[in-house]
Amino acid sequence: MFRMIRGLLAPDEVRALLEIARTAKFQDGKISNPNTSVKDNLQLDAGDAQYQRSVQIMGAAYARSEEFQNFAFPRVMCPPMLCKYDPGHHYGPHPDRGIITVGQMKLRSDVSSTIFLAEPDSYDGGELSVQVGERKIDFKGYPGDAIVYPSWTMHEVKEVTRGQRIVAITFIQSFIPDHTKREMLYELGEVSALEGNTMKFENRSRLEMVRQNLVRMWSDC
Repeated sequence: MFRMIRGLLAPDEVRALLEIARTAKFQDGKISNPNTSVKDNLQLDAGDAQYQRSVQIMGAAYARSEEFQNFAFPRVMCPPMLCKYDPGHHYGPHPDRGIITVGQMKLRSDVSSTIFLAEPDSYDGGELSVQVGERKIDFKGYPGDAIVYPSWTMHEVKEVTRGQRIVAITFIQSFIPDHTKREMLYELGEVSALEGNTMKFENRSRLEMVRQNLVRMWSDC
């Protein structure tokens, strides 16, 4: 299941991150995946003085987003990383790595997320293209939007042919590792939120009891 979270970042946060992208030092994206032959982009140098500020801005946005919390059930998240794609850059078809090392910690990638920062009409190409069965679904969001999707899917970033694609990526270990169970819990939560006021209090409480007991049964903690 895919979820486009509109306005994850506030406009001032988008502006701050674009300024960091404009002035900070970037390096070859292969530094984080040296064995790949399909990755061709740039990512923010973690040694740059502005790196921590970018992580704090995006981390705070994910933390306050009720929609993200209810959809991903985040347990641990990689520090979000700013990435740039200039004309000719792309990231060929690939799955995300199953286990990711973050400092001294290892994280299982259950959920992946991309935050869009550049205006979609400011660059051509650069769509996030996700393989779903025999189809490919393309995503290209507005500044501050974030797409959230299962990490196991095959996906790619199409070649940028004009302008500059500026995004941030992160990976999440979820309390609910199974994507189907996460989807069911999310749907139950949505029904409760949308229809709860029309239910008898007793029935809404029973629905929430089922949802919370499923969280207990399925959570990895």
